[in-house]
Amino acid sequence: MAKRWDGRPYRRLTAEIRRRGDPCWLCGHDIDLTLDPRSPWSFTVDHLIPLSRGGDLLDPANARPAHRRCNSSKGNRVAPRTVGPASRRW
Repeated sequence: MAKRWDGRPYRRLTAEIRRRGDPCWLCGHDIDLTLDPRSPWSFTVDHLIPLSRGGDLLDPANARPAHRRCNSSKGNRVAPRTVGPASRRW
């Protein structure tokens, strides 16, 4: 049975990520959960490893909150992990 975007398990995962209220994992800014879903700054679920590259649709470790605009601009690339701002101090 294929995993579906409109299935109950995916809706549960989306609701859980939304409930946490975490900022966008791509830009770091807060996500306004009251915005119309069509707004570029609305909440979406992004996948760390894109589904087109073998990522799991329902794996909570692969799902991250993102703005619709940030998610779209990332496309199917695997975003680099950032640790924080670079420092010249060693």
